[in-house]
Formats: sequence, C-alpha cells, structure tokens
Amino acid sequence: MLGYLSHTRVLRFAGLFTWAIVCVPMLLIQFASDAAVQMPKGEALWLFLAYLVFGASYFWLTRGLDGGGHAHWRDRVILLVLTVCALAVSYFNGSGLGSILMMVAAGVIPWLLPVRVGVLWLLLSQLAVLPVYYFILGFSLLEALMQSLLYGGFSMFIFVTSLVARQQTEAREEQRRLNAELRATRALLAESARINERTRISRELHDLLGHHLTALSLNLEVAGHITEGQAQEHVKQAHTLAKLLLTDVREAVSQLRDSGAIDLAAALRPLAAQVPSIDIHLDVADSLTLDDPERAHVLLRCTQEIITNAVRHAGARNLWIRVYRDGSSVVIDARDDGQGADRIDPGNGLRGMRERLGQYGGELNIETRQGAGFRLRASVPGASVLMPVAVPQGVM
Repeated sequence: MLGYLSHTRVLRFAGLFTWAIVCVPMLLIQFASDAAVQMPKGEALWLFLAYLVFGASYFWLTRGLDGGGHAHWRDRVILLVLTVCALAVSYFNGSGLGSILMMVAAGVIPWLLPVRVGVLWLLLSQLAVLPVYYFILGFSLLEALMQSLLYGGFSMFIFVTSLVARQQTEAREEQRRLNAELRATRALLAESARINERTRISRELHDLLGHHLTALSLNLEVAGHITEGQAQEHVKQAHTLAKLLLTDVREAVSQLRDSGAIDLAAALRPLAAQVPSIDIHLDVADSLTLDDPERAHVLLRCTQEIITNAVRHAGARNLWIRVYRDGSSVVIDARDDGQGADRIDPGNGLRGMRERLGQYGGELNIETRQGAGFRLRASVPGASVLMPVAVPQGVM
C-alpha cells in the first residue's frame, strides 16, 4: 500500500499522524463535563496555539527530505520553535503530551543537526519536561526522572531510525549521482570511440585507396598521350572513371570526418535526469557538437560539479543551465535561486573546475550575493566543430 512512498515521506506522514492524535486528549480535557477538569480559556488558547505552531513547524521542516535535509540557519531556528512549542504543550496542559510531541520532533532532528548535537538536544528537551511530572503531576523526583528518561529512550529509537533513513537517502543520492555520471561518461566514450573509428577509416581510405587511385589516374593520363586509335579511347574512359572514383573516395573521407563530432547535448542530458529536491532546466542546442573529446569531458565534469553544488550547498529549488557557442568557445551559463552568499570560499569542486578549464585556456566567473542565488559562467575556447577539409583535385 505504501510501496509508492519513499521512506522519508512515510516518516513525515507518521509524524503528522501522531501530532493529530495528540489533539484528541487535549480536546477531551477542554470539553469534559466536569468543570473542574476544564482548563481556563486563556490557557487553552495558548495551548492550542502552541500545538498548531508545532504542527506547522514540523510540516515545514519535513519538506524535501529526499534531498538530504536542510542546513539553513532558518530551519534550525524553526527546530527551536518546534521544541519550545512541544514543551509549552506539556506545561499548559499539565501532562506528558509534550514528551510525545518531542518523540515526533526526534524524527526530524537528524536531518538538521550533527549526530552528537542532536542527541544532546534530544536528551535536554526530554529532561525539560521533568518539572511537569514533579511539580504538576506530583511524581516523586525519581519517578519524574524515570518518566523523562523513558520518553527519552523512545525518542532515541525514533532518532536512530530517522538517522538511518537519512543515511539511506544520502547513499541513494550518491548512487544516483554516480549512475548519472556513469551514463554521461559512457555516452561520451561511445561518441569518442565512434569518432576514433571514423577517423581511422577515413585515414585508411586516404592513405591507401586514395594514393593508389591517384597513381592510377596519373598513369592513365600518361597512357592516353602515348596511345592512338581505339586503345586511346578506352584509356580515356578508364581515366575518366578513375577520376570519378577518386572524387567519390574524397567525398566519403570528407563525410566521415565531418560526422566525427561529439553530440554534447546527448552527453549532458543524463546528468540532469531525476535529480531530487531541485528542478534542473537544461538548455543545450541539439546541433551543438565538439570535435575534441577532452574538451567535451571538461564540459561534462563542470556541469556535474554545478549540479552537485546546487543540490548540496545552494539550498535551491531551481537550477538553470544553458550551454551555447560563443564564437569558437563553448560556454556553460548556470544560475540557481538558492540562498547565495556574500563571500565565496572555493572548495575542492570549484578549484578542480578552475584547474580543468585552465588546462585548455578556459575561464570561470562566479557571481553571488546573500539571498540572490549563485551564478557561474565557464567557457572553453578552441572547441570548434569539424569543418570539411578541402582536398586538391589532383591529390588525396
């Protein structure tokens, strides 16, 4: 029944279901027939406000978990609001319902905090409910501590389950990225092998068949001058056929060389396919081809690094990549709608991209600022399309 749902969505829906169930005892207490049990309306208003804010915060934090979680500081602030609201439910209601909500929150903590910080956050938040058990519910100090630790144990189980879910999500994303890179590399290798084979065949035609046909044509031309009568006519016909055959071979060699270009669009499209948590808008002209496999490989790796950075660091929902020709250069123009930054700290990815481009005289320009996303422009010069080679009429 739930086979079509990912484990992150199941985790999200399970948390929302538990949050909804918690509302049942709150309503029973508020609308109880015994007036002594009912809460004052002012406290009830704050109670349900904290309850609703908790639900809204959880709904926001569990969005897009398939992308590997959220690392933005705003999400950590919302996690703090989530925890405070859970504690507020316990204090206003005078019960352990807040501990149950903290169990729900335990499912989202591994996606926002490092493991050690998350475990400490979880334990402290559960211990913060201890005064409710001790002062309001009248438990002894030992009983209150044991009750808090009991809920803490349940929360730790949910925390570990969610942590495993995150690790599986990251492993699946890494596998998807490697598969996409493998498909793109395989397409590039297939194009390179096709080019090499066409180049080899055209070279063999040029060096062997073309050379012998040229020699044959020259010999027939000489024979035409030293023969007479009917024999001369046959020699001239043979000479004409030899020149036609030489022309056909020349055209075949030119076509083989002209078609030996790498289809860049076919190599790049697998990289943008089925990337979770971000929509990639790839614009590559179908006619954009390169004659140099090495330069095509550089463009492939640059595109892969752009997508990886947008998914892992930019916090973007959309990524636009345009690949086009500017004179003799091929340009990758990429931008996203992520959070951006006021200062760029190049990591291994950006440094590697700059080094790859530098080997071929390419350039890398980066523009970003806080709240305005990230823009990158990479260009590779000298990546020209194969052009027909003019061959003199007399030789190959």
